[in-house]
Amino acid sequence: MPVGIDDVARAAGVSTATVSRALRGLPDVRESTRLRVEQAAVQLGYAPTPSAVSLASGRTRTIGLLTPWVSRWFHSNVIEGACQALRVAGFDALLYSFQLDDDAAREPINLDVLRRRVDGLLVVGMTMTPTEVHLLETLGVPLVYVGSGPPDQVRVHVDDTVTARRATEHLLALGHTRIGHIGGYRTQPTAWATEICRAQGYRDALRAAGVPEDPALVSYGRFERAGGRSGAVEIFDRVDDVTAVVADSDEMAFGVLDVLRERGVRVPEDVSVIGIDGHELGDLIGLTTLAQDAHELGATAVGLVLEMITGTPVVRDVVCATELLERGSTRPI
Repeated sequence: MPVGIDDVARAAGVSTATVSRALRGLPDVRESTRLRVEQAAVQLGYAPTPSAVSLASGRTRTIGLLTPWVSRWFHSNVIEGACQALRVAGFDALLYSFQLDDDAAREPINLDVLRRRVDGLLVVGMTMTPTEVHLLETLGVPLVYVGSGPPDQVRVHVDDTVTARRATEHLLALGHTRIGHIGGYRTQPTAWATEICRAQGYRDALRAAGVPEDPALVSYGRFERAGGRSGAVEIFDRVDDVTAVVADSDEMAFGVLDVLRERGVRVPEDVSVIGIDGHELGDLIGLTTLAQDAHELGATAVGLVLEMITGTPVVRDVVCATELLERGSTRPI
């Protein structure tokens, strides 16, 4: 039996006149009511079709996902969590990714790809210049930054400084003082970049413990396994008394473990290694890590952007917890 406007009205809890006004994009309909009517119409399969509803309401029912990668653990898990939440809400995702060079250089953001095509935007694990941040604001749609973002924007993230400090403190508590650190990229254009905050956490922990900083113990691995390998080689070729390493991502920690295994260095008997993220493979190989729920970060960000679309006030800074997972890659010195 065909679905009628009365069915949509009952499902949305409004009058048939409100359904008609909402689906035609007419004024005097609250945004929250309009969204509820559109969702009911789409779920029931009521004509006009979802595309016609979008044309009438001015909505695309699409959220953009701006990200430098789709293959890295953090980004892929955030994207998966976001896409699942969007499907439940009846929204689609438009993915816009980049190719980053070894020094984090990339093509500028092309706003024409996003303009009038999305109702909101999630910026996933991506550091941008102040100019780019301003340009995104000119899209005129709700923005949520996931993983890192400008302090004056809506953000869903872990406290990177605290997380890296906790990872370093774990090694200090085990008696280590010659602790290497492998960060992401050597330079970044903004102070809120993940690698800058995590490097600060590493330094804060050393300073609080009265351990002097040594630049020879620091290298960079671009948040990837191959970079973790090259970063570990740099440190171990320069310094011969390293007893522990903090890697700013589990994927870089995997590269560190590769190098140690190839050199016949025992983990954790000779060198302890700790990562950050909570990569699924970490459990398999016994990597101690500070774990975050990247999947939940993505879902939380979607909840915020959908609320912002309806004009609902949201918490502007959502800080999620990390958990120390002690496994076999760390031990007392």
